[in-house]
Amino acid sequence: MMPLLENKVAFITGAAAGIGQGTAHLFAQHGARVFALDMDQDGAARVAAAISAEGGSAFAFGCDVRRPETMRPAVESALERFDRIDVLINNAGIYPRRLFLEMTEAEWDEMFDTNLKGVFHLTKLVAPHMVRRRSGKIVNISSVTFFKGFPQLSHYVATKGGVIGLTRSLARELGPYNVYVNCITPGAIEVDHEKLVSTPEQTAAIVAQQCFERRLGPLDVARVCLFLSSELSDGMAGQTLNVDGGLHMH
Repeated sequence: MMPLLENKVAFITGAAAGIGQGTAHLFAQHGARVFALDMDQDGAARVAAAISAEGGSAFAFGCDVRRPETMRPAVESALERFDRIDVLINNAGIYPRRLFLEMTEAEWDEMFDTNLKGVFHLTKLVAPHMVRRRSGKIVNISSVTFFKGFPQLSHYVATKGGVIGLTRSLARELGPYNVYVNCITPGAIEVDHEKLVSTPEQTAAIVAQQCFERRLGPLDVARVCLFLSSELSDGMAGQTLNVDGGLHMH
């Protein structure tokens, strides 16, 4: 297997579990120097330790994407060690369910502060260094729910639509500096915390709309992250790729 990210410095948010964890491991297997960022600092440390035990290179940081000051140490560390950041995967997010008529403004704001403003904060910290080197890849994780619309997730869906819009505008602004910005919209991904936000019936109803019965896992999304972060995708910018088993086609 030819490594696709040899010696690339890759930032991944939400790296302690799920899609972020799967992406961190896959990137390390392809030679990346992984910076695993997560609010769960112990979880991020476990991921980094596992990568190191496998012979990879990883660094863990406890970060809250709502607070840019918590992410600056990771950025400063990468620049001090390697003088660059090559890849940014904006994956961190929350999705508690709530009926719109019962939703509070505080719940709405928390969703936007995490899922959309969090992308803004870290991209603002990282993008200038990519522009300086005239090289970089940014992958934002949105959701297929934006295309479908889902009850009890109006605040979540609104943020994920914002992520797609931000991706397209950033692709226009940063493309002239050879910084490529794209987006992934995962479907029903099987992760450990799935049962905390969805009932088995809700999950089954979504999976039933796929073209095949197999549950998608973090690695399905991680592989597309790898593609969009490597030179294989150098002809792509501002695109949104579905990883949803055919749940939504366009």
